[in-house]
Amino acid sequence: MMDCLFWKSCTHYFLHFGFPVFIALIFYRKNWKKVYLILLATMLVDLDHLFANPIFDPSRNSIGFHILHSYYAIAVYCAMLFFKGNIRIIAIGLLIHMITDFQDFTFWCH
Repeated sequence: MMDCLFWKSCTHYFLHFGFPVFIALIFYRKNWKKVYLILLATMLVDLDHLFANPIFDPSRNSIGFHILHSYYAIAVYCAMLFFKGNIRIIAIGLLIHMITDFQDFTFWCH
C-alpha cells in the first residue's frame, strides 16, 4: 500500500509540475517560461475545493464533484483549445489538471 501511495504521489506531482515543463519546452520553446507559469497558474482551478465539506477527501473523485471540475467545465476547457494564444495555453493547463485528478482517483489505490 505504501508503495502505491508513493507512486501515486510521484505521478500526481509530475503531472502538475514536470509535464507542463515538457509541454512548454516542446511546443512553446521561445516563451517557455511564460507558458510554464501560465500552466502552473491553472492549478488555481482547485479553489473550488474550498466550497466542499470536507475541503479535501481522498476518497472523493474531484471530476464531476467540484464546479470547476464538472463535465460542463471540462467541455468549456476543450472548446478553449480552438482559440489561439493564452486561452489555448490555459485550456491545456486546465485539461492536464483534469487528467491528473482523473488518474489520481481512477488508476491508483484509495
